[in-house]
Amino acid sequence: MEPVAWLKSSRSNATGGNCVEVAVNIPHHTPVRDSKDPHGPALTFPAPAFTAFLTALRTDTLS
Repeated sequence: MEPVAWLKSSRSNATGGNCVEVAVNIPHHTPVRDSKDPHGPALTFPAPAFTAFLTALRTDTLS
């Protein structure tokens, strides 16, 4: 099993704001965590649901 590959949000910064990371190599699931707490918990979403969430954010259709 390969290590989890975390990708930090482009909105994250060095001063501690908006620190979100997603795991990019987990099939069928998208774990999300606070990058300031890398050993803390992660929320895991089904990949299609997370994709739909991101699409709704990008298109301003989140309701």
